[in-house]
Amino acid sequence: MTASVRGVVQSLTVPVDGGELAVTRWPGDGPPVIALHGITANSLAFTAVAEALPDADFHAPDLRGRAASAALPGPYGLTAHVRDVLALLDHLGRRQAVLLGHSMGAFVAALAAARHPERFPRVVLVDGGLGFPAPPGTDIDTLLQAVIGPAMDRLSMTFEDREAYLEFFRAHPALGPHWSPQLAAYVDRDLTGRSPELRSSCVLDAVRADGAGVLGDPEVLAAVHQPQVHGTLLWAERGLLDEPQGLYDPARVAAAALDPDRMPTRCIGDTNHYSILYPPAAGEVADAVRASTPASGGW
Repeated sequence: MTASVRGVVQSLTVPVDGGELAVTRWPGDGPPVIALHGITANSLAFTAVAEALPDADFHAPDLRGRAASAALPGPYGLTAHVRDVLALLDHLGRRQAVLLGHSMGAFVAALAAARHPERFPRVVLVDGGLGFPAPPGTDIDTLLQAVIGPAMDRLSMTFEDREAYLEFFRAHPALGPHWSPQLAAYVDRDLTGRSPELRSSCVLDAVRADGAGVLGDPEVLAAVHQPQVHGTLLWAERGLLDEPQGLYDPARVAAAALDPDRMPTRCIGDTNHYSILYPPAAGEVADAVRASTPASGGW
């Protein structure tokens, strides 16, 4: 357990198919929130959002194939993540939870809500969840490299020591300007191996399977459009390398024709794909989660 602004952060394990899912918990007396990270991320991506929600009982798993859940075996893919999230909710003894998803995690959240609306009545999708199918025959590795660039590069890299790994992230154009102790802790959680061959904990086969789902699975791509899926889509103004073109823009969002009553959308200005989870934008994400929780304070 470690300390944070809101108090003690707990580390939990949850029995799932093939082993145990590692979960970071920020305890609170309010309704449960389950947060699902991006394709090469880990649970500590949500530290700033969790700390902006001091009343929520906030749980963020390291998804299968990442960080402290890296040892969980395949089969990988978004369906496996949905099963793991259901196992977490059952383990907590709760009937329902708000699902918060970032990037690939937003696609998992939308899919879980489409399949199990009675368990996940509200979702908050952050710079993800709304997909655009890849052209038929597209090589997944090539497309993943084009979309997430340095995040894919590091999966095949080794680093002499922890400082070299931190420097890799500090040089990232979307992360470096926002460097903080929270970001350093997030980076540390991903690091595995021994010097001088430290590396990312992400399992490449898991990343490929999840990428294939996000880029080409018809059910995944259709999930956010299903009438039983209710929530909010927040999107970053800029992209994964802090470039002016983000994953979404007004034209793309408008073309998706999401029902504004069921899934309103909003751009969070002056953010990129990663900084949308860090101050000050983390407060806006927290506000969207807060607006999605029951007024009674629990389920």
